[in-house]
Formats: sequence, C-alpha cells, structure tokens
Amino acid sequence: MFPDTVAQWHAALNDFPSILLLMAIGFEFAGAVTKRESLRAAGFWTLMVGAAGAVLALWSGLSAEETIEHGGSMHLVMERHETMGIWITVILVGLAAWRVVRRTTMAGLESKAFYTVAALGAAFMMWTAHVGGTIVFEYGGGIPSTVLEGALQERTMEHSHAEGEEHDDDPASQEDETAGQSDDAETTEHEHD
Repeated sequence: MFPDTVAQWHAALNDFPSILLLMAIGFEFAGAVTKRESLRAAGFWTLMVGAAGAVLALWSGLSAEETIEHGGSMHLVMERHETMGIWITVILVGLAAWRVVRRTTMAGLESKAFYTVAALGAAFMMWTAHVGGTIVFEYGGGIPSTVLEGALQERTMEHSHAEGEEHDDDPASQEDETAGQSDDAETTEHEHD
C-alpha cells in the first residue's frame, strides 16, 4: 500500500537514515581496515544518501506533526522527538559535509574522531527512533480516532480459532457483533504555543 498521509510518509522514510548511517559506518570501517577504496566509496555514497534521507524524514515529521490528532501528553513526546530529529539531521548532514570536504585526506586522529561522532550519532538516532515509536505504540500517534476506536472495540470481542488455525479467516463475520457497541473513548484537548 502506498503512503497517502504525511504521517505514513514519515513512517516510510524514517528508517532509511538509521540503517544507511549504520551501513556507512560499517563500509567506512571495513574500508579503513582492509585498505579497499571500493568499501570507503560505498561508505561515502551510503552516507550521502542517508543524509538526504534524514532531511526528508525531518521534513515529513515536521509536516506530520500538524496533521495527526493528539492530546497534551503525546504533544510533549512529539516535541521531544522533533528536537531530537532536528539534532540528528544536523549531525548526519554534518558528517556528510565533513566526509565531502575531507574525502581523500582524512586519516589518523581525524578518522578516529569521525568514526566516534558517527557511532555516537547512530546511537542517538536509535534513541530518536525509540521515542518516535513511543508516539505510535503508546499514544496511537498517526492513527485516526475513528480507526483507533474501531480497533479497540474489535479487541474486546471474543473470537475463536479452529484447530491448527491462529486467526479467524473471516473477520467479516465479526462485524455484526461490533455494530451498536457504544463509544467510550475520551479525548483530551490542548493548545499549541
């Protein structure tokens, strides 16, 4: 299914910078150890694409913030994730710029400093991703209230499994059971600065 909301685009784009930064570090390190320029070139280009992906992930995240329904508690977590996303994008673009400027002359202590900053950046990026996951998995961020309410109602219904079958093959048979159930979901309003 192709993403059709900006929140879905953010979910689709935000994995690329993380994995590409880790791959870039791996290629760069392997190239330095084996003295193979092809691995260092792979690290260079992987880092460039990862930096571009970070900019796209940041743009989609900033756009998604204004479109998803959320309450006060989730808003605080979103603000923390936004700040972290801005910082990790700055770090990743900074690493890419460092690598462009010093592409062929980076060695010794500077090389160690580059790898250290990249490794710390990767760890910070993983924490940023964890906070983003909290928005979705603990607060239901990006899930429209009507969809979330329907999912909550469906979870309360009993269902059975045939022998050797984990889930019912005909979820439509359960739709009649959900009709007429009341909506008990509460929403909390808040104001933006």
